[in-house]
Amino acid sequence: MTLPPDLAADEAAVVALATRLGRLLAPSGRMLATVESCTGGLIARALTETPGSSAWFDRGFITYSNQAKTELVGVPEALLAQHGAVSEPVARAMAEGGLARSAAFLAMSVTGVAGPGGGSPDKPVGLVCFGWALRGEPSQSATHRFEGDRAAVRRQAALFALRGALQRVAPRPPSPADEP
Repeated sequence: MTLPPDLAADEAAVVALATRLGRLLAPSGRMLATVESCTGGLIARALTETPGSSAWFDRGFITYSNQAKTELVGVPEALLAQHGAVSEPVARAMAEGGLARSAAFLAMSVTGVAGPGGGSPDKPVGLVCFGWALRGEPSQSATHRFEGDRAAVRRQAALFALRGALQRVAPRPPSPADEP
C-alpha cells in the first residue's frame, strides 16, 4: 500500500526524529523506553526502523486499557479514577513506570483521545497528554490538542513526543548561568 504524499511525509518525519534521537543516545549507551496508549506502538515502530536501534531502544509498552496501564507500568488505579487516563498525572505515572520497569535512561509516554469517538467536552478528540521521565530527574508532562482524523492525531502525537524526548537528551548550549 502506498501512502498519500502528506501521510508519507508525516511518516518520514516520525522516523527521522526517531533516528535523530537514537543518534544522540547511542554514543553514551543510554537506552530509551516508550509507554504508549493512543499511539498504539507507532513511536516504538518508528524507533525500530533505524538499523542498530537495539543499542539504544530497550522496550516499548502498549498500555491501551486502564488495566494495562496499572498492570504493566504501575499506574495507580486511584490516579486513573481521579484524573482519567487522558491527563498529565497519568502520563507522568506512565513514563515513571516505564522507567522503573526498564533499563532506560529516558521513558516517554503518550495517552490521549485519537478519535473519531471517545471525546467529551472536557477531553475532546485530539487531546493528548505526554510524559517524559529521565533517571535522576523529576518527570515532566505536557498536553496538546491536535486536529485531523485518527491517523493524523496519532502521527502528530508521535512527532510531539519525539520532539520532547529530543529536547530532554540533546546537549544544550551553555548559558551565562553555567559560567563560574
